Amino acid sequence: MKKIYFPVIAFVFFAFMASGLVSCKKGGFFTPTSTTNLDENTIFRDSLNTTAFLANIYSNVGLSFKYDRFIFDPFGKAIPTGGLESASDEAESPNQNSSTALAFATGTINSYSVTDDAYRIPYNNIRAVNQLFRSIVKTPIDQSLKDQMIAEAHFLRAWYYFILLKHYGGVPIVGDTLYNYTDEINTQRATFEQTVDYIISECNIAEKTLPLTQTGSYFGRASGSACKALRSRVLLYAASPLFNPDPSVNANFPWKNADATVRESIAYANYSASRWAAAKNAAAEIIQAGTFSLNEDNASDPGKGFRDLFPKRTGNPEYIFPWMFGDNTYVENLFYPPSRFGANGAYPYQGLVDAFLMSNGLPIDDPASGYNAADPYANRDPRLNYSIIHDQTLVNVRTVNGLAQDPTPIDIYVLPNGIGAGQDAFPTGTRTGYYNRKMYDPTAVPATLFYNSKRVIPLMRYAEILLNFAEAKNEFDGPGGTTDSVYSCIKAIRKRAGISAGADQLYGLKPGMTKEQMRKVIQNERRIELAFEEQRFWDVRRWGIAEQTENITAQGMKVTRDSDTDTTPTYEVVNIKRHTFRAPAMYLWPLPQNEVDKSDKLKQNPGY
Repeated sequence: MKKIYFPVIAFVFFAFMASGLVSCKKGGFFTPTSTTNLDENTIFRDSLNTTAFLANIYSNVGLSFKYDRFIFDPFGKAIPTGGLESASDEAESPNQNSSTALAFATGTINSYSVTDDAYRIPYNNIRAVNQLFRSIVKTPIDQSLKDQMIAEAHFLRAWYYFILLKHYGGVPIVGDTLYNYTDEINTQRATFEQTVDYIISECNIAEKTLPLTQTGSYFGRASGSACKALRSRVLLYAASPLFNPDPSVNANFPWKNADATVRESIAYANYSASRWAAAKNAAAEIIQAGTFSLNEDNASDPGKGFRDLFPKRTGNPEYIFPWMFGDNTYVENLFYPPSRFGANGAYPYQGLVDAFLMSNGLPIDDPASGYNAADPYANRDPRLNYSIIHDQTLVNVRTVNGLAQDPTPIDIYVLPNGIGAGQDAFPTGTRTGYYNRKMYDPTAVPATLFYNSKRVIPLMRYAEILLNFAEAKNEFDGPGGTTDSVYSCIKAIRKRAGISAGADQLYGLKPGMTKEQMRKVIQNERRIELAFEEQRFWDVRRWGIAEQTENITAQGMKVTRDSDTDTTPTYEVVNIKRHTFRAPAMYLWPLPQNEVDKSDKLKQNPGY
């Protein structure tokens, strides 16, 4: 049998540090460290080098989240084409050249063109974890610190296997084995169940040693609560129809007609409602511990707690596992309108804008909501204005020297002759009539050295846990009464959002909802609360609704004013791009063809 080389198993020591990933403070744990000229003994016989080696494994935890994950690279000049938001019904790619994002949006994704980052990078880091396990015995540090580092590495191994799982389903599990270039590697995929069980076991091992939370210079490193949160997410996915074959769900899932050699790699063999119970209990464990809470501050401005959540690094009650950056303008550089020195971020679609509720908690298509199509942004859920920039949204102006001026409106409108009002206007500034505003820090100035944000990216936060619990409990027990915990979770999130409670204190929810009605509420609440947080792409797939949500003509908004002083514009919803979802294939990612070609044991996902 020929030797098989995992793409990921390079027998070298090297820094995994992602560009822009720096310490919270100079010299801290997440400081970029080059180890390219160091061998095994040099690294692991030095405590600082060993610590840096572990920090390097953390560097790609945000791989799947990255807003500039996908690129068009014609001549070695990487041009961002967005992240998973651009590969779904959330947003339009900032660049229309070929990329994985565009291929998912247009239904042309295949095993030859798909990026291999979700396969290559996790296995690279899994190998680094195994190297740490083998060699840390040589490191001259206290055993208690070694034990914590080993526990963190177990969590990170679970994290990278989950990245593999959500992209591909079951994958080869290498355990603690450390392969060399010349080793023959068994590339047979584990079953979906085995992969889930392995991830959970890694979380359980790590949780026994790690503190419940990490603070100070350890903030951002794996904690016991991060283990619990990852377990909650994994079990929620495992209970969902994409992987838990529920015969009542009418979707063309890959497992339905899959070859026997791959069938159990992409889903459980049989449906079990108990998986929803396991997901419910995992989320409940975090809620009942009382360690985390929603970031609430609505006294001065409805929704202020939601707005201020994201730029808040220290003292943030909601962040369970953040992707650490140093002071940065990562979000602003991508998403700010051109007049604010931004560029190359994805543009939100009208469908996402329409999903936001009214301030009374009712959807815009409810006759009692008060929605006015001639004034579409009035009296809306405050999260809309804190997540999306539309025509005339007030945005802080900061000069390159950091001096603040009064907020001024973003002019996205066009004049009757079709000429845009300026560089921010539709369609030359934004392809959809919108810009993303979520996670902005009003004190940050794009591309400056001194006016940066202390923001870190929330890979797992408490609002998700509330939504995980609500979904799993609704599926297993039903919604219950209006004081039931399913209602309570949604009400808590809407209260923090700044939605009015109403006379019935239900924040727009209807009493006596059925499981099916509550399911739609929860799905929409996840769409708006977790927008641009790498959730939507996976959610519509695991729910089995991607064939409806992704086979669409994505739309935007054209605002026309008779003059620069016109206060009564017209609003026209316009078509932007036809999206295509090929079922069953696109419910999962294709394994990179260059990996499948290396071994007849590595079976491709159905449809590719």
